[in-house]
Amino acid sequence: MTKISWLDIRTAGDAKAAITQEAVHQRVNGILAAEVADLAELPPTVTKVWFPAGTPDPEQFGSVDVVIIDSRRDGDVTAYERAHPDTRFGEFVEIIDAPTLDLACTAARERQFSLLKFRDTTKIPLEIVIAAAASATGSIITQAVDVEEAKIIFGVLEHGADGVLLAPGKVGDATELRAAATERSPQLDLVELEVVSTEHVGMGERACVDTCTYFNEDEGILVGSHSKGMILCVSETHPLPYMPTRPFRVNAGAIHSYTLSKDERTHYLSELKAGSKVMAVDVKGQTRMVTVGRVKIESRPLISITAVSSSGVQVNLILQDDWHVRVLGPRGVVLNSTELRAGDKVLGYLPSEDRHVGYPIKEFCVER
Repeated sequence: MTKISWLDIRTAGDAKAAITQEAVHQRVNGILAAEVADLAELPPTVTKVWFPAGTPDPEQFGSVDVVIIDSRRDGDVTAYERAHPDTRFGEFVEIIDAPTLDLACTAARERQFSLLKFRDTTKIPLEIVIAAAASATGSIITQAVDVEEAKIIFGVLEHGADGVLLAPGKVGDATELRAAATERSPQLDLVELEVVSTEHVGMGERACVDTCTYFNEDEGILVGSHSKGMILCVSETHPLPYMPTRPFRVNAGAIHSYTLSKDERTHYLSELKAGSKVMAVDVKGQTRMVTVGRVKIESRPLISITAVSSSGVQVNLILQDDWHVRVLGPRGVVLNSTELRAGDKVLGYLPSEDRHVGYPIKEFCVER
């Protein structure tokens, strides 16, 4: 779901015009200003948000889309709503202690917009507000100091705040905020691959990718020896003899192998480290980005699996040569790598472009 992006131009100074132009071009959802005049020329695609520096002037209400009321300074927001039913109002709350946290929870439950500023850097108060207003229909807009904090706010309690208000420090911040608000992982078109052969290839180094996320039973990461073909390696969510399940881990393959990350960029398994991002993929091709917590590289016997698509694209994957290392087949069937035989079907992905330092590029390239 796309999040709400609001830009606060009250402190933009001489860069106000350039920042506003960038915000309009990037289709930021709303612009907040202290002066109505700063909102007058905005197109109808941008929500005009007025947060008056002093007592609001009702004669100005008709020229803006949303009026933010600081109830501790300007009085009960409900009274404004009753007196001006054609105007949309939001309530501003600065959370500094337990009483203001309660006020924020009430605003989030009752107002069309609640604009929240948290004095402390901990996100626990925001978690409480989101939980308290879980069934509410209004939008929680939270102030962020920069785009990195905005990304964190969007993910708090998995649901995140409905939107972020950012005071840009420079031209470019509006673009980054909008990108963070609309960021989503792609849907991949997985294909069935038919196993052609398997071969024991001796010793080598393989990588286990331990993430900071529990995988689902039909989910793993795509891994392959070549950039134009990968196989879906399942996580260790399924029971194994002699050892407990590790639902955060994928025994992914030999260290030379590619896997996918953000924007479908490839990374070698050997490049991954704590803090890296990899793309988790399920059998329907739905994706999400997960964070790597650790990569374990160890010498193990290896097995090479070669499969082919119906269009004739050959795919190779080299895995640890052990029964408990698995891949996924159609409909989420779990297949032990050492039991694969010619004719078996596995799920894979066929990127259409070659790679240069991991980035997709159209160029002549032969991989063997």
